[in-house]
Amino acid sequence: MNPAITLTRQEVMLFLENDVDTVGSKFLNSIETNWQPGDLLPASHTESFFEDIKTIQGQAENMDYDLLAVLVGDTITEEALPTYETWLGALDGIKQNENGGWMKWIRAWTAEENRHGDVLNRFLYLCGRIDMPKFEVSTQFLIADGFNLDTKNDPYRTFMYTSFQELATNISHRRVATLARKSGNTVLSKICGLVAADEARHANAYKTFVGKIFELDTNEMMLAFEDMMRKKIVMPAQYLRELNERLNSFSNFSDAALRLGVYTPIDYVNILRELIDEWKIDGLTNLKENGEKARDYVMALPDRLTRIADRMPTPTRDVKFSWIID
Repeated sequence: MNPAITLTRQEVMLFLENDVDTVGSKFLNSIETNWQPGDLLPASHTESFFEDIKTIQGQAENMDYDLLAVLVGDTITEEALPTYETWLGALDGIKQNENGGWMKWIRAWTAEENRHGDVLNRFLYLCGRIDMPKFEVSTQFLIADGFNLDTKNDPYRTFMYTSFQELATNISHRRVATLARKSGNTVLSKICGLVAADEARHANAYKTFVGKIFELDTNEMMLAFEDMMRKKIVMPAQYLRELNERLNSFSNFSDAALRLGVYTPIDYVNILRELIDEWKIDGLTNLKENGEKARDYVMALPDRLTRIADRMPTPTRDVKFSWIID
């Protein structure tokens, strides 16, 4: 792109609509071939239904308390999908064309993501370890409360965020799958492994979108990248709370993930490094002075965050979650 040509975000996003279908076909599975929650859990019309439930409950009987807490937090995060779809549909350059490629992508992405909450919710219901009404209240709270990612309606900041967040979600589900398998919970391990694979594909799609924005509007995309990293990437379940309205439920959930090694500060740093490499930040051209400063900040950030992470203690568990029947 000629650096003398200045494009608005809306112009960039509308121009990129030509590429959305190609990216979507590469990173989304066809509905006809995709797995469905009913493929992975007991079918109520079969003679083996009750025996299959006993198998699930037997495998879940001795699940680690922190692992259950992380699984519940991950599930509630997935169940808040209506908030995420609304957020994406309001972005500049997307909301202007309700029948365009971007809205087609958002609907298709939402359709794939919707299966995650469904299958995890059903597993929690069948496993016998979860107080479902309290879990369901937390889900309703999170959807009602929403979130504040400070991306406004900016597609650059939003797609930078989704690239990061989909990678983080992939790590979390993949690690839960590994821990579940080690504990003998083969049903949960398969479920989380499939969910993690979806998240990896979705991350690749959003990284591709951002890469194309960098080609068209290099300096502004670099400034958006820097801005989001200065604000820090917060998880969409940041306002997670329980029936008794404890406001630190997300903090306690994050502590459980850290104790298990499901998601750690070093994972945050490694995702940042991956995005820097993916978008070839070090070799960007057409940057203005403020863009150069933004790049310097982002390039130096992983080492600084690593030093901070190395000094962080592992939190102890001193709370009980209302969701878990212990």
